[in-house]
Amino acid sequence: MSATETESKRPAVLLSFDAEEFDIPLEYGFALSESEQFRIGADGFERTLLLLDELDLRATFFTTASIALRRPDLVRRAVASGHEIASHAYFHSRFEPGDVARSRDVLRRIGGTDVVGFRMPRMAPVDPALLRDAGYLYDSSTNPIWLPGRYNKFFAPRRPHRKDGLIRIPLSAVPLVRWPLFWLAFKNQPGMLTRWTTSAVLRADGYAALYFHPWELMNNAGFGLPEVIARTSGQRMYAALREQLLWLRARCRFLTYAEFARERFAS
Repeated sequence: MSATETESKRPAVLLSFDAEEFDIPLEYGFALSESEQFRIGADGFERTLLLLDELDLRATFFTTASIALRRPDLVRRAVASGHEIASHAYFHSRFEPGDVARSRDVLRRIGGTDVVGFRMPRMAPVDPALLRDAGYLYDSSTNPIWLPGRYNKFFAPRRPHRKDGLIRIPLSAVPLVRWPLFWLAFKNQPGMLTRWTTSAVLRADGYAALYFHPWELMNNAGFGLPEVIARTSGQRMYAALREQLLWLRARCRFLTYAEFARERFAS
């Protein structure tokens, strides 16, 4: 078996980051200027690129058009490093139906590359007709878990599938119990549990779809955030994520979401 064939047999990691303005403090009643929201979001974006460069890994950046317009250099740098740029709508905290197409146009123009993926902010529902009409290939706006006050999608499909003319790529969760692998679980559970749940998903599905935020790599203390969000951030988050990515790199191949969609649904 050739090295290429051997590599293709390894489970895949779909690593993604939602590159967005740091507006989450507003959800908890903490006033933060728009300039600071974008500064923290952009600085986190830059730190994330540095981490991935260090580890020689590629990821998908679901990027708001608003942050791309303020820091086009980061989008171009991501593209030059082999990362995928996908849409995270136009703004993170407000949405109009036209933002689906407008955000894609902005990102394509700035990045000089095609944009085929979409993720709705806060994993909210989005009209599939809007995505189809705008030319998207896939949607990754589903977290198939139950999280009080945020998600109630325990019975949503857990694996990639075609629906409404789109490829749907849900975030990963452990079979049966639907224990999540997303950022909030990562920040609040021991590393041993993270590795166990990730291993369970890799064995069951042959891939793991993960997501984080660049602003998590900045210090999130002092913004009125709950402890479950703020406790692991900044350098502590950087070190924990680096350790997890090294563990994954030794066991898996890394694909962008677009590569995975085309590979899984090649026919």
